[in-house]
Amino acid sequence: MKNRYIAVIAALVALGSCSDDEVYGIKDDVSVNKAVNLDASKIFQTIDGGFGASDCWSPAIIGKHWTSNRDAISEFLFSNEIRDGKPRGIGLSMWRVNMGGGSAEQGESSNIPDVSRRGESYLNDDGSYDWTRCEGQRYFLDKATQYGCSNVVLFSNTPNVQYTRNGKGYSESGKYSNLKLDKYDDFAAYMAEVAKFYIEKGYPIKYISPVNEPQYNWHWGEQEGSGWQNNEVAKITRELNTALVSRSLDVDILLSEAASWEYIYKISGDAGRSNQLAEFFDPSSSNYVGDLEKVKPILGAHSYYTDGSWDAMQNIRRDAARTASQYGTSLWQTEWSMLGDDYSSEFIGYDLATEMDIALYMSKVINNDLSIANVTSWSYWTAMDVSRWGHKNRFLLISLLPAGGVDGELAAEGSFDTARTLWVLGNYSLFIRPGYSRISLNIPYESRNFFGSAYISPDKDKIVAVYTNLSEKGVRLNEVRNNLPADVKSIYAYTTTVSKNLEETNFALDQEINLLPQSVTTIVYNLK
Repeated sequence: MKNRYIAVIAALVALGSCSDDEVYGIKDDVSVNKAVNLDASKIFQTIDGGFGASDCWSPAIIGKHWTSNRDAISEFLFSNEIRDGKPRGIGLSMWRVNMGGGSAEQGESSNIPDVSRRGESYLNDDGSYDWTRCEGQRYFLDKATQYGCSNVVLFSNTPNVQYTRNGKGYSESGKYSNLKLDKYDDFAAYMAEVAKFYIEKGYPIKYISPVNEPQYNWHWGEQEGSGWQNNEVAKITRELNTALVSRSLDVDILLSEAASWEYIYKISGDAGRSNQLAEFFDPSSSNYVGDLEKVKPILGAHSYYTDGSWDAMQNIRRDAARTASQYGTSLWQTEWSMLGDDYSSEFIGYDLATEMDIALYMSKVINNDLSIANVTSWSYWTAMDVSRWGHKNRFLLISLLPAGGVDGELAAEGSFDTARTLWVLGNYSLFIRPGYSRISLNIPYESRNFFGSAYISPDKDKIVAVYTNLSEKGVRLNEVRNNLPADVKSIYAYTTTVSKNLEETNFALDQEINLLPQSVTTIVYNLK
């Protein structure tokens, strides 16, 4: 009878005979009831990589020069301690470390005007290594490790300048790799040696990502980068596999950091740089690398330019998940920030948007990447930067203000502030840890304005649900909890709004759970 009632109501809503609010019954002028059905017996993907961010580009400078603020910044990024009900940070469980190409050592001759976009390299021109470099990056790597961040990915935007065709960290090779044909083994050896150096220092290096956004040519010189054809990606992957095996390193290879989801499941633009699931994981492909010892069945992609609307977001991710399943691979979302400019259908626009508007939109992307693309890891783009040109918090978690102002020298230590994006990401990263599995959370009238997902811990002692409420009204949850492995012993909520940073609330077991307007809320059900 209950199912028939839900079906009838759904039909009425679809026909416009009643509104969502009318279906659930508004109790007052500011709240609405929402039915949610949690079922712990229906299990989907397991989170393996966790939630992370990148150390491009500012951390290399901040970690070296901002000696008064860097400890506090690290705590916000990596601490998973909750002290007296207040989270000390967002507990990132993944940290992506840029293996720079050496533009920093070239200085002005690198032709990259922005100092912060020049990456340091350990490689000297004579082939020796200077392990004193990358001091600022190693500071944050130290802190990530000390706080318990369990997954570090070394990623490369460009081969070392000593190995590139034009001797630069940006490319003039068009759609082809900037790596010299006779330097594939040298570049692979360099990446393996860096991993070995870090492992010997006790850092949890789990993956090397040898190429980044290979669909772009990276010719404009604003930062390091190189295009790669699929056959070139396969070639460097084989060389890197050999280098890792020969050194007996317990490190795997992560492919391919595609510039958007569409490049991994279909031909999009250049055929030689797309359709990457089939190219790398179909045994009949000449670029097949799925049988290599160090290549795990994982493909990474970025959520840029596939996030302009709720429907498009879901359709693209559904296609990506379907194709990944066909080839027996899981997906990682390895980089996102609010880069696009086509959000007009459901976003107020950058000029009018608040920092919270941007953070709420990020939650929309995270939710669909987890629930539709079934990703097993999710990473933000850059952990910290200076907010310039009205960008607000579109590209950062920590907002930096150098001593000389937004246009001042970044090395001149100033002040910083946490952004709304930091705390909303924390609604996921602090509570959904590696080893957690997504379980069924059915919301009969889920929409772009109200959605969520749920997860269970490996020990079956904790269930976490993350809800996003973009509406101007509060929400009262009408919960049905099915097939929980044990009785709920306590319930805590952590809410982020324009004025709250993961604020803790303890709910009685029989108490109605309320979600604030314009909020992201994590509900933690302790079962033991």
